[in-house]
Amino acid sequence: MNRIIAIADDLSGAAETAAAFLGTLASTPGEDAQSAHTVPGATRSHDGAPQVCMLPHPPGELATALRDILQDANLGNTALVVLDTDNRKLPADAAARLRQVLDSIPAGDSSPMVFLKIDSLLRGPVASQLDVLAAEGPVILAPALPPLGRSTVNGTVHHQGVPLHETTLWHAEPSAPPVTIAAALHPLSTSSVGLATVRSGGETLAAALKDASAEHPFPVVVCDAETQADLEAIVSAALSIPGVRFAGASALGSALGTALGTALGTALGTALGTALGAAVARAAGKAPNGSADVVDSSLGERTTGGFPLLVVGSASGPAREQLQALAADGVPVITLSPADLLAGTADMAALQQALAAGPAAVTVDASTVDPAASSAIAAALARTVAPLARDRPLMLTGGETARSVLDAVGVQRLGVQGEIEHGAVLSLAPDGNPVVTRPGSFGETDSLRTILAVLAVLAGCSTSSPSRTANPPTTHSPLPTAPQPSLPGKGPSMNAVDPTELPYVAVTMGDGAGVGPEVVVAAVLNAQINAECKPVVIGDALRLRQAADILGIAADIQRNSSVEDAVFTPGRVNVIDLALLPADLAWGQLSPVAGHAAYEYIRVASELAMAGKVQAICTAPLNKEALHAAGHVFPGHTELLAQLTGTEEVSMMLSTPKIKVIHVTTHIGLMDAVRKINPDLVERTIRRGHEALIRAGIAKPKIGVCAINPHAGEGGLFGQGEEAEKIEPGVKAARAAGIDVTGPLPADTLFFLAGRGDYDLVVAMYHDQGHGPVKVLGIEAGVNITVGLPVIRTSVDHGTAFDIAGKAIADSRSMVEALHQAAEMATRPAVAV
Repeated sequence: MNRIIAIADDLSGAAETAAAFLGTLASTPGEDAQSAHTVPGATRSHDGAPQVCMLPHPPGELATALRDILQDANLGNTALVVLDTDNRKLPADAAARLRQVLDSIPAGDSSPMVFLKIDSLLRGPVASQLDVLAAEGPVILAPALPPLGRSTVNGTVHHQGVPLHETTLWHAEPSAPPVTIAAALHPLSTSSVGLATVRSGGETLAAALKDASAEHPFPVVVCDAETQADLEAIVSAALSIPGVRFAGASALGSALGTALGTALGTALGTALGTALGAAVARAAGKAPNGSADVVDSSLGERTTGGFPLLVVGSASGPAREQLQALAADGVPVITLSPADLLAGTADMAALQQALAAGPAAVTVDASTVDPAASSAIAAALARTVAPLARDRPLMLTGGETARSVLDAVGVQRLGVQGEIEHGAVLSLAPDGNPVVTRPGSFGETDSLRTILAVLAVLAGCSTSSPSRTANPPTTHSPLPTAPQPSLPGKGPSMNAVDPTELPYVAVTMGDGAGVGPEVVVAAVLNAQINAECKPVVIGDALRLRQAADILGIAADIQRNSSVEDAVFTPGRVNVIDLALLPADLAWGQLSPVAGHAAYEYIRVASELAMAGKVQAICTAPLNKEALHAAGHVFPGHTELLAQLTGTEEVSMMLSTPKIKVIHVTTHIGLMDAVRKINPDLVERTIRRGHEALIRAGIAKPKIGVCAINPHAGEGGLFGQGEEAEKIEPGVKAARAAGIDVTGPLPADTLFFLAGRGDYDLVVAMYHDQGHGPVKVLGIEAGVNITVGLPVIRTSVDHGTAFDIAGKAIADSRSMVEALHQAAEMATRPAVAV
């Protein structure tokens, strides 16, 4: 074996895989790595660097391309070749294409190690490709991706400790998510190796893997894993199995590189890795002396083209949030209509003008994208931007978009240099121009900012033109209103309105059999609320009239067909009437009809928010049992809104006049909560809380983080070291990012300190740890805020209270406070939500 051939089904995954191997393949002892990998000319993107080769679609062209790639003398000293089959968008042909690839690989003692890179969430034609791979020998499958908190436990994929089928990560897929990996691969033969066996030690694990793979036909051996060490143990133990092949996410590729690097004996990317590090440091303003020379000498004589172009084709929420941050920096973001792209009538004058002055980004208005047409739209976007994408640095998000753009500009091979951040891979095209690819769902708020800064350093230009103002030209289309997980660190809200106008707030009526109609009527008639926002109720006009009569309130309840039709005068309640409740619906009794209606109110409010018609959502309580009885199985508003808006991860924040609490985990069992908690999740929760407080007007929030165990573990006396393993690294990472955060602290001590004003926010580890103190302080003025949605959402901090519904005794203060905070946060332009 003299090389590794990795096979991926989309371009961003292929580049991610190459970068994972790049970080682990070892240098040959005594070899001058720098001289071997300095790029001496603009036309050479290889010289030992891992290659990503994009395979053509027609079978005849595929055969020719494979022969040329595997016989290419320039690749003879390259330890790793990654083939992008583009099978993600060719599911019907995936098996045949993979069979053709495998048949072209030389057999014998010198045959390469084959690694099949699959999606960590099992999307794409995974089963059909594994069927082909297993036809010739045993396959070890380990799809865990620890850097993103994706693990495999008991044969089930988990994200941040939650089973895949209980998350919203498959919301854009045409089928339901698989409950187990075996179910996803059915009818393939599978066997499993559990986490305990994986961690049992080398000989025991090797024997288990050998036994599991010894059946005929060869089964796919599904391995549990939570950490990179687990994956490395699996690879090390499995290498002794004759003819073994590996399949998994990029993290398994990294483990395979660790195990095989020294044996392969080829150094990869040392000089350009140094150049990339120097470029990142310079972009961050932390460059050591001489870093400019490192960058310049490593890039050699690369011909500098125009300013960088960012093509953001992914409809994922994080990409939209990151575009907002770019726009706040004055980088023009041009939004194109899918209909215009498909018709070939998209006007590119604004993008051309922007690129003449500096870097620019182009994206698609995802609010009007039909998922069934996504491939056609990606291809049309690529054709449209191709004339402007040549001879300049590129940043391409989303595997399908990246492949389409590079196909359009004639790039068939990339030399991978390293990662700017996880998944954001810097490569060189054959002409020497930098190309960054990254999955659309990856990255924090500043991801595109960071990538652009690095591209600007490599291209020797600024990230913006001196002639540009702080805001993009008004001739540019507005940023898309499709999902963008909320609260970036800076920049105006994508749903923001003119500061002189009041924001529209969609007020959902909640469960019509509970106290929702009563507290909604009272709150939306509050004079102070009407001075702060324009509330439009999504609910049932008849039920609101009944509630007003019960309360003895004179309310002018008017139906509106749209938000724009609402008229705001004293005593008027504007309602978009869905008319889903019968006139005789009983108060205080569980009703599936009311549960379904509550779901529909939320659905309509979400659609209004995503279309930019409202700037916030404020929800009255729903009843989970009624919701479930109606067939909508969600733990509550938080998870329902996350799915409706396509948001992968949100946090629950409880706000009272005295303390504010944000939760790392919420509606899961205590043991599941402890398993789910990890440093990355803790850090993301701290960041979301920090940004929410800034939006609420607290310039420098002080945050305290709860421990899991009594007395914060008392130095190991209580628990199994959870604080040191699961919390402390996340706190340190947040602190390194400039956040004023302390912890982990004993929960009882922290809540006492927060109650007297020492902390602005408490980060609770699990549901009852945070809810208990808040409820003791009184729920009448408490507010539940969902942090991380593409629009601000607040809610009362109480339930449907069936025991008092319809009796004119419900307290509306929590609803008034929820509306107040929705209005306050929706109208503050400093941070998007």
